[in-house]
Parts: sequence; C-alpha cells; structure tokens
Amino acid sequence: QVQLVESGGGLVQPGGSLRLSCQVSSTARIFDVAALAWYRQGPGKQRELVATVGRAGGPHYADFVKDRFAISKDNAKNTVYLQMNSLKPEDTAVYYCHLLGYGREYWGQGTQVTVSS
Repeated sequence: QVQLVESGGGLVQPGGSLRLSCQVSSTARIFDVAALAWYRQGPGKQRELVATVGRAGGPHYADFVKDRFAISKDNAKNTVYLQMNSLKPEDTAVYYCHLLGYGREYWGQGTQVTVSS
C-alpha cells in the first residue's frame, strides 16, 4: 500500500515563494525506484504536469515553470519537494503529488496554492 500526503500550500502574494512537500508512505521500497511528479489543476482547467524527477533521469519541467520552480527528492525521508519562486496569479491551482512505480500509479489528495494580492 502506498500513500502520498502533500503539505505546504497556502495563500501567497505575487512574486512570493512556497515549498510543497509530499511524504510517501509505503510498505515496499518503492520510493527509490519510482518516477515522482507534481501536477496541478487550476480553476476550470485540466490537470497538467508541472515537474518530474526519478531514477531514470530528470528533473524535467513544464515550460511555464522553468527557471521558477525546482523539484527535488530526499530518499532518506521518502519525500519529494516542489520549491516555487516568483509565483504568479496563474499558478493558482490545486497541486498534486504523483508516484509511478512497479507499474502502478498513486496520487495524493492535493494541496491548494493561491497566488493573490
């Protein structure tokens, strides 16, 4: 069984920063071999890929967050992070953590990020 729990969302002014965390709990040693990603879904929009990192390579970023966001992982803590800088109102969304490992995928419950003055 694999569980993903996101945290770190909130309200921030334009130009501000937030760091999201995703804690992965698993009965199997899946974190080290998994492909990890952050997705987001803005109001009235489809879910979209933000950034990925994994054993096979990376990190990789969507064009709309390059040079502003950074994804990283801590294998000792089974945690993946998303550092978000220079936030814009269009970054407002629910951010989801995603794990793909051993042929199965898992999602977190999401954390709300609101960028507004």
